[in-house]
Amino acid sequence: MDTAYGPHSPSPAASRVPMALRAPFAGRTWREFLYLLLSLPVACVMFSYAVTMISVGAGLLITFLGIPVLAAGLIGCRGFGNLERVRARALLDLDVEHPAPVRAAKPGVMSWVCAVLKSGVSWRHLLYSILHFPWAAFAFVFAVTFWTVAWSLFLYPLWQWTFPAYLDQPGIQLWGNGRGDGLYLDSPTGMATASGLGLLLVLAGPWVIRGLTHVDRVLVHGLLGPSLLATRVSELETDRGVVVDTAAADLRRIERDLHDGAQARLVSLAMDLGLAKEKLAQDPEAAAKMVGEAHGEVKIALQELRDL
Repeated sequence: MDTAYGPHSPSPAASRVPMALRAPFAGRTWREFLYLLLSLPVACVMFSYAVTMISVGAGLLITFLGIPVLAAGLIGCRGFGNLERVRARALLDLDVEHPAPVRAAKPGVMSWVCAVLKSGVSWRHLLYSILHFPWAAFAFVFAVTFWTVAWSLFLYPLWQWTFPAYLDQPGIQLWGNGRGDGLYLDSPTGMATASGLGLLLVLAGPWVIRGLTHVDRVLVHGLLGPSLLATRVSELETDRGVVVDTAAADLRRIERDLHDGAQARLVSLAMDLGLAKEKLAQDPEAAAKMVGEAHGEVKIALQELRDL
């Protein structure tokens, strides 16, 4: 896996190229750029929907209709949140878990509407719909402008001929007085300088795009994912399950050790003592030897019980 840039492993030949030179052509760069391009239209729709539904719902709160309208607006924002999580997973390689669904305390429409209005997840989705719009507009304009200027300057020697052919000027005008006099990028030195500057911008472009999408990652992860409390509860439930499974395994192990170890040894000890009791009158020496062996077995059994 290309940990520096891009989710796929580069070919052996590409891996010998410095990462800074590969970055402008990496799939990750163009996926993140596509994410910024799509963010503006998506954010416009989300912002318009959220502001319209919340404004109408707030205006109708003096009547009963305001409450279901607000709930419908919040549910719509949650739907847009699902779309944003899918988009972030596909283009930013950001996997954000879905938050807990709305659960009504009682069956019925009004109970479900109240659950939607009380859900912090729903209001965080509304906040995302509102906050994401100005950021998406800024990121779209900045990324498109920066990326276009960078590649245009870098490739300027290839398309400089369009100025004298179609615009009746020798090249890009750096300065002019309005009377036809000015400074143009038409000399080989000027074009080489412009191309060099464009190359620097092209090499810096992936990191600029990455910085812009980092803000989107923070917004998606912070506002569209599960809350910290829900995440902590999930972790505790998982830890509790692990503890219960471990305790059950320990109990089974102790039961097995008791059955196969100390219990079996004590049964054998009882049988040996019974035989020693029978031989006590006929063969005291053999009985004494069996009692001595039984005493050793008792010590071993006690040690096993201590270990358990």
